[in-house]
Amino acid sequence: MTTDDLPTPDPAARTGEADAREADARETDARDRGTRDDALAIVREAESRIQARHAAASPARDAATRLNRGVLFLASHWIALFNLLMVVHLAGAVLAPVAMHLGLTRIGGALYALYGPFCHQYPFRSWFLFGEAAAYPLREPVSVLEMSELGHFVGNPEVGYKMALCQRDIAIYAAMLLAGLIYGPLRKRVRIPPLPLWLTFVFGILPMFLDGGVQWLSYALWQFIPALLSQPFETIPAMRTLTGALFGLGVTAVGYPTLAIYFDDIRATLKKKYGW
Repeated sequence: MTTDDLPTPDPAARTGEADAREADARETDARDRGTRDDALAIVREAESRIQARHAAASPARDAATRLNRGVLFLASHWIALFNLLMVVHLAGAVLAPVAMHLGLTRIGGALYALYGPFCHQYPFRSWFLFGEAAAYPLREPVSVLEMSELGHFVGNPEVGYKMALCQRDIAIYAAMLLAGLIYGPLRKRVRIPPLPLWLTFVFGILPMFLDGGVQWLSYALWQFIPALLSQPFETIPAMRTLTGALFGLGVTAVGYPTLAIYFDDIRATLKKKYGW
């Protein structure tokens, strides 16, 4: 067979094939564009949902951040805050007689009422200001009912005005304030472990229990079983002050180093997590 015998390609057929291929290419491009458009639409929808979710979570996240910053502030300055609390607590007890002495009876009465639920406020077991003496211990024992009535007596211009906390409570909070003022700077230089509990009990709790507990027990026996006890035991202001101070120091010696371990751990965790 010669070259002349080969069939001659039909131009129309070649054109049709080209058109078909071009149509297929356009169709493929259209499908690809549709697929890309669908993918872009999905991505945009996902981004929109993520942004909406972040926007919705933003207030909660901001609140959590503020809360954690507040916790970090407390963990970093808790000793100063505790000392400030002691100052305010003691200042209110002292301001009550000052207000009464200045004639601000409403303010003084409000302070006595404010401290009333936390202390018996017996005048014969309280310190006085602006009077003839700093204390007026009992000379003769009184019944429980008489004690309750005497608790409402705040003082007068002649004898002065009692503090809103009793002698023992004043000693407790004053000792805690003093210990806190010493402990704050000292812990930055040396590690201070918590005082063993047995030492706290022996030197902090037991003296106050014996001084106040024996007093309370003797009054109960004298009041309800007078045949067993003719005279109740009434401690003196110096012993109330001493035992109260020992108790306050003991509580601080155990509590503050223990709290330091806790707050130091919280501060380290927050700084590591947020880089503050």
